[in-house]
Amino acid sequence: MKLLKLLTLSLLCTVLTVQAETLTVIVTGLENNHGEVQCSLYNKEGTIPDKELNKYYKMQRVSINGTQVKVIFKNLPKGRYAVNVFHDENNNSIIDKGLLMPEEGVGLSNFKTINFFHLPNFKKASFLLAEDKEIQMKIIYF
Repeated sequence: MKLLKLLTLSLLCTVLTVQAETLTVIVTGLENNHGEVQCSLYNKEGTIPDKELNKYYKMQRVSINGTQVKVIFKNLPKGRYAVNVFHDENNNSIIDKGLLMPEEGVGLSNFKTINFFHLPNFKKASFLLAEDKEIQMKIIYF
């Protein structure tokens, strides 16, 4: 009986471990080394756009050394995700905006441009994570 419990527990741990995926995000096109890049991961409809930057599932901030950074999210369940990045040049944790557009670089998965005719939402920005995956995102400066 004790052996059966140990085997069951071992099998359960193996199944749970197999289901955890890793997402690597390569952010390119950074114009300078000032500040950090904030990379937010979303996993639900209605979370994008995220004007207050508080609807994310997971978030990481990384220092900049060069024109690109790498952000790694580990132990993610399989599912649909979207990624939002911004170059927080002054480390104030908000996207500084001018009259209408951001003054700092931004990016969103599946978006090469962001404008009034191509507004972001979770459905457009999301992708399926079914296995370990690497995506590249170019920062957009206005």
